[in-house]
Amino acid sequence: MTSELVVRYFHFLGIFFLVSAMVAQHLLIEAEMSKKQFIKLVRIDAMYGISALIVFLTGMTLWHAVGKPAEFYTGNFLFHIKFTLFIVAAVLSLPATVFYLKNRNFSGSHIQIPKKYLMFLRVQKLIILIIPALAVCMARGVGLN
Repeated sequence: MTSELVVRYFHFLGIFFLVSAMVAQHLLIEAEMSKKQFIKLVRIDAMYGISALIVFLTGMTLWHAVGKPAEFYTGNFLFHIKFTLFIVAAVLSLPATVFYLKNRNFSGSHIQIPKKYLMFLRVQKLIILIIPALAVCMARGVGLN
């Protein structure tokens, strides 16, 4: 019981940091950014990546090791939708992360950020808004065979 509580706590903390990083990115990102702004964006993106990894690992732990039996999750189609949406959000973040890492040491005073990365971020935020609704439904037993 104690291990489940600790894992759930870190799962929620990861979610809070993930959402915070997404909001911070959205507030900071612009079509043209100064070197100082861009470095902040790179750091926030790293926080996003770390928190996504924490959410993923703690989620896998909840699914396979502690808490409810794995069948509770595996047998629920809403869980599969939720998991797929999380993976889609993670994949949508990859092009921006690659761009940030490739350009983190650029030499100019400003850098142009492709518009598609802002659109990907908006889609990720929409996906992250849907996932808690699926989790609430799952907790109520909706979606079980």
